[in-house]
Amino acid sequence: MNCPRCGGMMTGDWFLDLQDDTGRFHFEGLRCLVCGEVLDPVILHNRQVGTKGIPGRRRRRLSPAGVF
Repeated sequence: MNCPRCGGMMTGDWFLDLQDDTGRFHFEGLRCLVCGEVLDPVILHNRQVGTKGIPGRRRRRLSPAGVF
């Protein structure tokens, strides 16, 4: 698989998450050997859901001057 960010090679890797509240401390995912991008099923799912947005929440945009 190629990295969606840089096009580099992705490889399987194990990750440790001590703050996970599901009781799992490690998970398997993919890491890009070039840029370090990490992908796993949860990240991919959240990216798909994120394109739809959260109902009732509005994104605030900064003006060109960097103020609201």
